[in-house]
Amino acid sequence: MPQQEYETVRAEVADRILTVTLDRPEKLNAFNPRMMQDLLDVLDAADADDGVRVIVVTGAGRGFCAGADVSSGGSSFDHRRAGARHRDTGGRVALRIFSCTKPVIAAVNGPAAGVGASMTLPMDIRLASTKAKFGFVFARRGIVPESAASWFLPRAVGMQRAMEWVATGRVFGPEEALTAGLVRSVHPPEELLPAAYELAREIADTTSAVSVALARQMMWRMLGEPHPMTAHRLDSRIMSQIGGGPDPVEGVESFLAKRPPAFPGRVSKDMPPVYPWWQEEDFRPFEEWSPGGREA
Repeated sequence: MPQQEYETVRAEVADRILTVTLDRPEKLNAFNPRMMQDLLDVLDAADADDGVRVIVVTGAGRGFCAGADVSSGGSSFDHRRAGARHRDTGGRVALRIFSCTKPVIAAVNGPAAGVGASMTLPMDIRLASTKAKFGFVFARRGIVPESAASWFLPRAVGMQRAMEWVATGRVFGPEEALTAGLVRSVHPPEELLPAAYELAREIADTTSAVSVALARQMMWRMLGEPHPMTAHRLDSRIMSQIGGGPDPVEGVESFLAKRPPAFPGRVSKDMPPVYPWWQEEDFRPFEEWSPGGREA
């Protein structure tokens, strides 16, 4: 991944792990249009670089992201000039994370409110510092959940907890986030990034990049499917296309030889022909897939 200077974030690669640090510490890393563009550029570069296996996102200073930058006052959310063409900036980042081929780990080091909380929802694993705080504060600002949070949050913690947090808009601590399943674990501040990197290294050192990229998209995109047959059709197609390839061969041979794997597959060039399956016009309904029709 080419070294590039960004205005609002830092991007550093080490041991095949890309660390993205939100870098407006004087503003508690408040989100603005420049940060949106910087994050989109970083994610595009990470997806194109086979040297990046995992992405870790954290914040500079004492905050993760305090939410949208509202320094312009009461007009901060007034997008009427853009009319119907306005797209929520946090949502553009959330959807780009959703489509990423690399697993994304959030290391929430401090306050994460509004878009700062909702941008973590499409990340795959969230770790929190004991100093972290979360708040889906939209109703307290007179707006609605953005960054596609109305889709992601109920799937992360269930409708009851999601609606409680959104309807009250209250700020809560890391233990409540842990109990609800919003975060995977809570760590002392000095142990947060080491814990995130330990998890990232396990992924980078022991798994196939192609397998993880496919599994990530399979699992996220199956969340909205009404029947497991859709998943069965898809994993059957993928297995038929990759099962005889070099990564499965290496996975089995390294296991039998009791040695670390060295998977040759690259996400940039070795994804199976079915990818990206969600763009297919012929993603056929159950009845058309087998002579037996719809299966239970």
